[in-house]
Amino acid sequence: MSNSAVSTHRKRGFSERVVALTIRHLQQAIGSLGDLWRTPFTSIMTVLVLGISLTLPATLHLFVKNAKTVTEQWGSASEITLFLKLSVNDKSAKNLVRRIRLNPDVAKVDYISADQALEEFKLLSGFGQALEYLDDNPLPATVLVTPTKRASQAQAARDLLASLEKEREVDQGKLDLEWLSRLEAMAVLIEDMVIGIALLLCLSVVLIIGNTIRLAILNQKDAIAVMKLVGATDSFIQRPFLYSGIWYGILGGILACFCVALLAQYLTGALQHLTSLYQSNFILQGLSFSEVLTLIAAAVFLGLLGSYISVRQHIRAIEPTAD
Repeated sequence: MSNSAVSTHRKRGFSERVVALTIRHLQQAIGSLGDLWRTPFTSIMTVLVLGISLTLPATLHLFVKNAKTVTEQWGSASEITLFLKLSVNDKSAKNLVRRIRLNPDVAKVDYISADQALEEFKLLSGFGQALEYLDDNPLPATVLVTPTKRASQAQAARDLLASLEKEREVDQGKLDLEWLSRLEAMAVLIEDMVIGIALLLCLSVVLIIGNTIRLAILNQKDAIAVMKLVGATDSFIQRPFLYSGIWYGILGGILACFCVALLAQYLTGALQHLTSLYQSNFILQGLSFSEVLTLIAAAVFLGLLGSYISVRQHIRAIEPTAD
């Protein structure tokens, strides 16, 4: 036999083994789905528990994502107030405004002249007639600086304020950093809580799947012993149970996505009514397509992990005994 014929025979043999292995895996995957169908009550209860367990962290993630959107809007709306010196004239103040607009960390600049500030104070204070007797305007010109989103964080806003206060026309600047710091601290706390709850629920999912697969293995203990007696390997016996874990993960992940979508739809009306009171058009964002795929993939991973731990522990312990 020539070398080319031997090489062709080897390639054909390898491809045939790959095709046979693929067909065998498909058969076992479909067969494991049939096993779930034959035990509907156990399968439905497991899928429900798995889906509900994943719904909570997914919903919390949804709220954190929307909260970040809201806080970003609040952060970009924070303003730095610069009070100019009384000796600064209108021309110098406008030159300062032009220089500030060139700063890459500044999104918007509003200038309020001393005369405008006095007129506004007259309208709001109710002392309009009394202020007419003043010889000089006691109010300084003011510059309102809105930072960019990147510069709206507490430390970045503090650095921007320090740099703007160095301008020769500026008497003092003001930025309320306390609420920004509290807002960031609350956001970090909520994210940590979501991560902790998600880890606990993921652990519970692994335990639930592992216990379900354990019960399935014990119910087929005699059949597994017979399969080992006729020469079946542990990997061959384990495969259907591993596929059962994967199916549980797929069905539970889809159920979790459906539940999250229902909760988001249910809460949208209440949130719209609340935000309308504050004259806001905030719309609750649902899970994106990539997040849906990530949730299903995470559910599949947890299902596979739980089933793998269970089969590795229990199938090895089953050995055929001679009568």
